[in-house]
Amino acid sequence: MAFSKIARRAKIKRRIRKRVSGNAEIPRLTVYRSNKQIYAQIVDDLKGITLVSASSQMMKETEKLPKIEQAAAVGKLIAEKALKAGVNQVVFDRNGYLYHGRVKSLADSAREGGLKF
Repeated sequence: MAFSKIARRAKIKRRIRKRVSGNAEIPRLTVYRSNKQIYAQIVDDLKGITLVSASSQMMKETEKLPKIEQAAAVGKLIAEKALKAGVNQVVFDRNGYLYHGRVKSLADSAREGGLKF
């Protein structure tokens, strides 16, 4: 039986979330990718709160850039905001997406920005 694209991603997401959870010391950096935008947030799962968030929608100066460069800018912004909030280590949740393209670009630039994961 073939899964639809959405069902396949949901299955992968459940498998990842069984192992990946964020807490106050090491929160979870999660990524959501739509067709036009990319969003990232750092979450403390024990308290159920978002500590820091960033998206390509917030950044008007990057709207003419290619999507991979937008994702890199979002990664740099989320790292900058996280370090200001006192978060320097996270666990990465790719949210069921393959680790390439925009997701990889965001993760790499967040590492360059100072986040450890």
